[in-house]
Amino acid sequence: MFALIAGAVVITAICRRRGWPAPLVLVAAGLVVSYLPGVPEYDIDPQLILEFVLPPLLFSAARSASYQDMRRSLNSIVRLGVGLVLVSALAVALVAWALVPELPFAAALVLGAVVAPPDAVAAAAVGRKLGLPRRVMTVISGESLINDATSLTLYKVALAGAASGAWAWSEGLTTFALAVLVGVSSGLVIGWVVHRLRLRFDDPVVSSTIALLTPFACYWGAEHLTGSGVLAVVSAGLYLGHTAPSAGYATRLVQDPIWETLDLLLESFTFALIGVQLPWLIADVRASHEGLTTAVVLATAVLGTSILIRPLYVFATAWFDHLRLPGSHRDLSDALSARESAVVSWAGMRGVVTLAAAAGIPAMAGSAEFPDRATLQLVAYAVAIGTLLIQGLSLPWLIRRLGVRSDDDDLRDRAQEARLRMATARAAQEVIEQRRRQWAPTLGEQRAGLLTNGLAEGIARRERATVVMLDPSIASDDDLAKVSTSRTRALQDLRRDVVAAQRATLMAERDAGHVDEVVMRQVLRELDLEDESLDAAPINRI
Repeated sequence: MFALIAGAVVITAICRRRGWPAPLVLVAAGLVVSYLPGVPEYDIDPQLILEFVLPPLLFSAARSASYQDMRRSLNSIVRLGVGLVLVSALAVALVAWALVPELPFAAALVLGAVVAPPDAVAAAAVGRKLGLPRRVMTVISGESLINDATSLTLYKVALAGAASGAWAWSEGLTTFALAVLVGVSSGLVIGWVVHRLRLRFDDPVVSSTIALLTPFACYWGAEHLTGSGVLAVVSAGLYLGHTAPSAGYATRLVQDPIWETLDLLLESFTFALIGVQLPWLIADVRASHEGLTTAVVLATAVLGTSILIRPLYVFATAWFDHLRLPGSHRDLSDALSARESAVVSWAGMRGVVTLAAAAGIPAMAGSAEFPDRATLQLVAYAVAIGTLLIQGLSLPWLIRRLGVRSDDDDLRDRAQEARLRMATARAAQEVIEQRRRQWAPTLGEQRAGLLTNGLAEGIARRERATVVMLDPSIASDDDLAKVSTSRTRALQDLRRDVVAAQRATLMAERDAGHVDEVVMRQVLRELDLEDESLDAAPINRI
């Protein structure tokens, strides 16, 4: 197992360096390795995939998503992340049921739920490289987050129907509604508790450890309460990502690379595992009563359905973008254009969620074997690989052909950043002026003014430049060392107060909808690094 994980990471590193599609290369490499002498069959418990791989991946995607942008694009995200998933799952289930009549409808719906959700990882990577507009990137990423929850909740309901051997629409809808309600509620409760804990513990190591445990607590807790563990994970991730600016700066600086590393590790492992398992899976299909021919026909039909249903649905429901849903802050003029809709309709590559859910189909459905499990898994893998090949490799060409670019986003970002920096400068000036009035009685009006004015003028400069402004007589490093420790510490405390006021201004501007999340996070990182430099300053060790 270690060799598989290590090899997958090495291949991913090479692909990232060369710009190759890592998922396809990993599957191909795993397939080649599986034929080498002495390579064992990797028979992993399906529940391990669902319970230990999916939760951290979904949580990481949710915490990095922009809640503000998702609210603004709520129309598109809902119609694709919920409506398209349900339509795609039902269409695939009907096709599978028609081609294999002896397949129970609940089992066919399991297949539909597995192949319904596109994965935004590949599409987002292409979009960032080619400069897609932010509203398109938001729709693709937000849809992926919501459709994972929708499809896996439907997956859970369909598995329950397959296990009971009977399917009732009323019972299925009740189970679905209960899973949504319990999942979202439990996720928000756990997210609130974790947020309180990270505010109390000013220790990035402890906070990061709690964060790593959070997706598992959400998933297992919600599942124990008969809710959707996936929705619990997504709800907690969105809440914690949105409230992250109010936590300690060290926690943000430490956690971001941790989650990026974990994403790379789990995604690489999953794609490599599928490639290694394919020969044995094909052998199981050959030995089944359906045979390989039926599986190939079914895979071709399901792949075609999955690809065609998306553009049909996207353009047929485009009018939905012009409606205002409760809670949506989207400007009606911000609806996707026809060219942007074409890009979104072709960004339907399946990924790690489809692979993990397919691998997680249980061997038993109640007291009997799951119907045609190997065939359904092979079909799901074929859809994931097929969409990566067909759509993933042609998406860059389509974007260039249609000329969909983000030039307006760059201009808007610069304007927003300029306004944001002016707002934070005003907040800093208010704190400095307040401190000047406090220091005037003890330091004298002239000395207090010299100190605070120097900080105000050098607010964006390094520590040394600001301290030098403390006294005009300071001209060298030796003179700088003679500055009293207490006075320099007071200046550092003032700078910390200034950074805190600027951070509060950032959150207020974001919450008011005056600035995009991506611009806010960029400036926030600068403030976090300044906070880190203050804590690392030598004066704190005197």
